[in-house]
Amino acid sequence: MNPFQRALRYLAGKLSGMTESRVILVLAFITGLLSGVAAITLKKLIYFFGWLLKGWFNTPAESLLYLVYPGIGMLIALLFVKFIIKDNIGHGVTKVLLSISRNESKIKSHNTWSSVAASSVTIGFGGSVGAEAPIVYTGAAIGSNIARLMGLSYKNMTILLGCGAAGAVAGIFKAPLAGILFTLEILLFNLSMTSIIPLLVSAVTAATVSYFFMGDAVVFSNTIEAFAMRNIPFYLVLGIVCGFISLYFTRTTLRVEDRIQKISNSYKRWAISAFMLGLLIFIFPPLFGEGYGSITALLNKDALSAVGPNIFGDLFSNKWFVPAFFGAIIFFKVFAMSFTNAGGGVGGTFGPTLFIGGVTGFVVSRVLNLTGLFVIPESNFALVGMAGLMAGVMQAPLTAIFLIAEITGGYVLLMPLIITSVVSYATIRAFEPYSIYTKRLAKQGDLLTHDSDKAVLTLLKTSELVENDFKGVKPEDKLSDLIKVIAYSKRNIFPVVDNSGKFKGIILLDDIREIMFNKDIYESTFVEKIMKDPPGVVFNDDKMEVVMKKFEITSAWNLPVTDKQGNYIGFVSKSKIFSAYRDQLQQVSHD
Repeated sequence: MNPFQRALRYLAGKLSGMTESRVILVLAFITGLLSGVAAITLKKLIYFFGWLLKGWFNTPAESLLYLVYPGIGMLIALLFVKFIIKDNIGHGVTKVLLSISRNESKIKSHNTWSSVAASSVTIGFGGSVGAEAPIVYTGAAIGSNIARLMGLSYKNMTILLGCGAAGAVAGIFKAPLAGILFTLEILLFNLSMTSIIPLLVSAVTAATVSYFFMGDAVVFSNTIEAFAMRNIPFYLVLGIVCGFISLYFTRTTLRVEDRIQKISNSYKRWAISAFMLGLLIFIFPPLFGEGYGSITALLNKDALSAVGPNIFGDLFSNKWFVPAFFGAIIFFKVFAMSFTNAGGGVGGTFGPTLFIGGVTGFVVSRVLNLTGLFVIPESNFALVGMAGLMAGVMQAPLTAIFLIAEITGGYVLLMPLIITSVVSYATIRAFEPYSIYTKRLAKQGDLLTHDSDKAVLTLLKTSELVENDFKGVKPEDKLSDLIKVIAYSKRNIFPVVDNSGKFKGIILLDDIREIMFNKDIYESTFVEKIMKDPPGVVFNDDKMEVVMKKFEITSAWNLPVTDKQGNYIGFVSKSKIFSAYRDQLQQVSHD
């Protein structure tokens, strides 16, 4: 037993006399504390690795090392995951959603630290991804493992998992409200007010830890201007642009990653991805790392500083080259992020979303200004663009609005934040119903939604509803053998299974009533002659929505369950499903 487990056992003894709600609050505080420390650790590690390397990027010639460092970071992460962790730890937010829907909110214990280690190397060496998804996975794992070691129920384990995620977001951004909204909009569903209190405790605790170690300055310093009503039409336009770029971001990311993942050799996949990423960063230096330095420069009206050392030289003297350069960055950032993740690096899409959003806002405002017809505050639009793209890519407008307001101190722009975020969200929803976190899960049938009915069906597992009290017979058995089985059976369906366990068919009691009392044919009638095919077959790994559709199509009350090889497992019944559905619905509603 490690020190952490011993500490939790000691804590369990101290909390034994408390009510359940108080125990959850205490554990939420501990989860928030640890999540905040994890967030600070990740930020410090990324800064440390960046500090080791940054002295090499002073001139265009020395920037050739851009071609090397990101690949080294990806390789270190690849080897770490492959030989030490031996588990897939990428796409942290999606993994958290999957653990809630398919693994009873249980997350492996190594995830409490492994994502921090791998992502800090990936990003610190220049991988073009974000640290937020790995820290969300880490925070969720901390909450999940505390709950598991304390022996809590699925409901309370899910709440603590959410506390960890909320604390992680609050800690890395110093934004407690955004942490809570992120958890409510993206991770958890149908929570009661009493369940939200632990999220508040965890988020505030983690943010306090972050303030203590990182100071009270906002994450992105800026020189924004006061909101002007005359710019509302332009914020509407920005929202539409963000919506379409969000659509491009989501679909291109998944498509590129899936294509690279088809390369079976992990080292070949790394080599190709590392080369392409290094080349992109060499041409477009703001693609190096998270890119938050470039965003800060744009928020402070310093576009040339946002560009950094580059190979284009005097081309920037052309006023139209600046928005063209950043427009290309919007296009290629998606590829840089995908190469990083698919090539072995560990990082998320959260950071790149903020980066592309800020650049989008800048490009839109700079183009409008260059026409000479308008005077648009570029720093304001860069800030609002961050929220617009978040609302579209993550399909979480409330999180987008309040996160950007918190991390920039931009509450003076609350109105345009709302306008752009809502328009962006509405635009992408017209074409894409799922966020970048949920699209793959929805395709697999593993997605929990805010719809209670669908959420309950997702939580139900076919393998847990199989009934095994059906008496079986063999194809070569005689009618006399079947009659003996019927005498001791409480069911009116009899599966026919051969000696190797393969399912062959069924016999219904109603179908043999006319012959079952005719003893003259007992020895001459064989099961294989009177059995028939079932109206449908359920596979043990079918999603519950698929199972329910099979019941609807066949109008059956019981259906046999087999594996993909045709081996008989049991039966699943409508009554068992309805009973489990009612129980789960009550639990979801009470939660």
